[in-house]
Amino acid sequence: MQEKQNNPPLSGWINGFVGMIIFSGSLPATRAAVLDFDPLFLTVARASIAGLLALLLVITLRGKRPNGAQVLSLIVVALGVVIGFPLLTAFALQHVTSAHSIVFLGLLPLATAIFGVLRGGERPRPAFWIFSGLGSLLVTGFALSQDIAVSAVGDLLMLAAVVVCGLGYAEGARLTRVLGGWQVISWALIIALPLMLTVAVLTRPASFSGISEPAWFSLGYVSLFSMLIGFVFWYKGLAQGGIAAVGQLQLLQPFFALALAATFLQESVSIMMILVTMGVIVCVAGSRRFAR
Repeated sequence: MQEKQNNPPLSGWINGFVGMIIFSGSLPATRAAVLDFDPLFLTVARASIAGLLALLLVITLRGKRPNGAQVLSLIVVALGVVIGFPLLTAFALQHVTSAHSIVFLGLLPLATAIFGVLRGGERPRPAFWIFSGLGSLLVTGFALSQDIAVSAVGDLLMLAAVVVCGLGYAEGARLTRVLGGWQVISWALIIALPLMLTVAVLTRPASFSGISEPAWFSLGYVSLFSMLIGFVFWYKGLAQGGIAAVGQLQLLQPFFALALAATFLQESVSIMMILVTMGVIVCVAGSRRFAR
């Protein structure tokens, strides 16, 4: 009996960690893609590709159909993670580097935890908020220490992206408990598919001949992994281990994402970025301990 009680939280952290690793490549890939693709087209194209795959998945596996109330929640999920976050980050990455924007992801755990309380009914212990808030403060402090006059637009877009993404994460995790992880993201993509596919056709480039291979690869990554596969693991992890608790794994995401940006985009990563990342990693252990 004890083993059954402990397995769900453990499996939640494992699934959440896999999802976080997949998401770590999202911003570097988006940064590479917007060098050749228009941000709006990139957003609707990745959602359209993932939506078509989700439709095939639901038909093949005969996924459970949502009821009326669940459809409303799925619309919130779609607005948050299918449309809002990808679109806002794509525009932000025209103003800031992926290494700079990645630091804002440190705010996602706090945003997710807040919406976990508001939408998921969770009640973390007071010490949890201290560790979660400390991690977010470290990230915010770093952002404010930079030349914000140059990237004010990009920073504001990233902050807006964090808010809508946190809501989409919490709402999707709440639905996963009754629908299942792959069903939630699949139906959210399907709901957004008619609009995304229409806009993709209208905003497609006049010619694709000038699109580089890295841009095509990046489009494939954000479509298949960032929009679909990553959410299957992430939503399942949040539902199993708790929205606020497993959401703190996002504090580790900048570490992996910065490494990817430095490796594949040859972007500079300062010592301060590394120190801030190490600081928020320490906060994961503390927040995890007091999440319940």
